[in-house]
Amino acid sequence: MKVVSLFSGAGGLDLGFVKAGAKIIWANDIDKDSVTTYIKNIDNNIILGDIKKVDKNNIPECDVLIGGFPCLGYTIAKGKDRTINDPHNLLYLEYLEVLKKIKPTAFLIENVAGILQGKEFKITFEKMLREFYNAGYYHKYKILNSADYGVPQKRKRVVIVGVRKDKKISINFPKTTHEKSNNDSFIINNLMNWITLREAICDLPELFSKQDPEHVGTKHQVKINGYVGNRKLDWDKPAPTITGRGSRTGGPVIHPHPNLKRRLSIKECKRIQSFPDDFIFHGSISSAYAQIGNAVPPLLSFRIAQEFLIAFKEKPKKFEMNEWEIPWKEKIPQIQI
Repeated sequence: MKVVSLFSGAGGLDLGFVKAGAKIIWANDIDKDSVTTYIKNIDNNIILGDIKKVDKNNIPECDVLIGGFPCLGYTIAKGKDRTINDPHNLLYLEYLEVLKKIKPTAFLIENVAGILQGKEFKITFEKMLREFYNAGYYHKYKILNSADYGVPQKRKRVVIVGVRKDKKISINFPKTTHEKSNNDSFIINNLMNWITLREAICDLPELFSKQDPEHVGTKHQVKINGYVGNRKLDWDKPAPTITGRGSRTGGPVIHPHPNLKRRLSIKECKRIQSFPDDFIFHGSISSAYAQIGNAVPPLLSFRIAQEFLIAFKEKPKKFEMNEWEIPWKEKIPQIQI
């Protein structure tokens, strides 16, 4: 299954598709550090540049178009500064233009749940869906929580799946593999318990480590006051959403470590997003944090990609623990194909 990726970032969405058995044939992002990370970890078939200026005649035809246009205008993390008039909110039109030009069999879009919150935003979202329909695609959407798929993080995102009207295929949303539990049973209703923060990062040193270039982080003081980035984390629950804020300067908003002595390190945020330990982020500490926070958790992407491959009558790869090298790997169930 050949895939073109837009707004690729560091490649969280793409990594899941690659591990499931798809092939990314062309990708694009505007951020230099993200592109460097992508090249070093996934492939060199990514183009650095503003999608508004990229020659779309050079984008190859593919089976599936994937991407998550920037969420900066939709995220509720912006609070009162959130506005429907944010210029980032029009970037979906670039995705739509590519969709019309290369006419893939199917497409996938991921974005924050905030895109559905608020009257103006709901109207804009419905307008967006009508434009995809008018472009020749049936579509459906669903809010997925990463914790329900084995990611140690409560992260809700809207996933839109579309299929060209002349194609007789159906793409399902992935079945959940994990669920919230209030008791000590490990498997309930054939689903596993949510992966906790303890399972994800408890083996890492309590303090930052000069011996590990990614077990470092911001020196911003820990101050628990109930606001985003200043709430105490629970060892025995999944982490809250790892945020990116899209900024490479000015200081990222990073959750405190449960010990309250420091903020989470780059490596810890990476694990909470389900990136393998050998996936290395390039750039400054702030840039690495932003790349991680802006990414789609690769394990969630992997589950979604499996459904695309099944729809295309290709046998997707099963979850291979040695390919991911994540500490909770023995607790992630196989999906029977």
